[in-house]
Amino acid sequence: MPSSYIEVEVKANAELVENLIGILSQLGFEGFWEDSATLKCYISSSRWNSSMQAETEATIRRMTRPSSTPQPQMLVRTVTDKNWNEEWEKTIEPIQVTDRIVIKPTWHQYTPSAGQIVLTIDPKMSFGTGYHETTRLALRLMEKYVKPDMSILDVGTGTGVLAIAGVKLGARSAVGIDIDEWSSTNALENVLLNHVGRQVTIHQLELDSLPPLTFDLIVANIQLNVIVLMLPEMKRRLSAAGLVILSGLLVDGRDEILKRLAAHEFQVHDEMTENEWIALAAKQP
Repeated sequence: MPSSYIEVEVKANAELVENLIGILSQLGFEGFWEDSATLKCYISSSRWNSSMQAETEATIRRMTRPSSTPQPQMLVRTVTDKNWNEEWEKTIEPIQVTDRIVIKPTWHQYTPSAGQIVLTIDPKMSFGTGYHETTRLALRLMEKYVKPDMSILDVGTGTGVLAIAGVKLGARSAVGIDIDEWSSTNALENVLLNHVGRQVTIHQLELDSLPPLTFDLIVANIQLNVIVLMLPEMKRRLSAAGLVILSGLLVDGRDEILKRLAAHEFQVHDEMTENEWIALAAKQP
């Protein structure tokens, strides 16, 4: 484990703080601590350099443009190693994504109402706790479109929450893939926690390395540039009447993803937004 971390403290309005968690996690930040208008983000000192600092600052600036929100203050300091997971766990509570879907961490109790599906997640700093809009948007679209006997592919599975949700919503099977070893291990642990090991399979690999299978639903909660690169392979992996659900997208990137989908002969079937984020469901004509 690293002996020290870089702590980036951002002071901004509460809505911006929540949005930043998803974006900065994609840049490589490994842990977050949130308190109202303060967000502390942690990354290993070995991964921090002038280029990463410039990219982080640019990301924070971009999140406030063209908003009238005051420019956030950013402070950078080096801190010694500690149990960030323990600190972070204190901020995570059960969250009701829809009337039917609830995500709860392993360290909290939750008594479901009749008909509710509880997804038990031990996040271990992987992205996919339900606290970010992109996860919630993907789950809401899945709730609408998952059907019995459907096969699902979850690309960039993270905690495995979407693959697990798919089978709990009635799908026959789900495959979750991620290139990150930590995420793949965490996803498998969560599959076992939710007793869906017979239906959900987790692999640490690239999409194009997956055996030649097709799926009725492909869901990807990852950033725009990665989705764009994967669209041709997603198209090859999709069954004739299949659907793709794409999340991890900012509203201001909507025109770009629509153009890319059209180029691969996808038609948008549905879309949802929350704050500055959008998720789309698309299929081939």
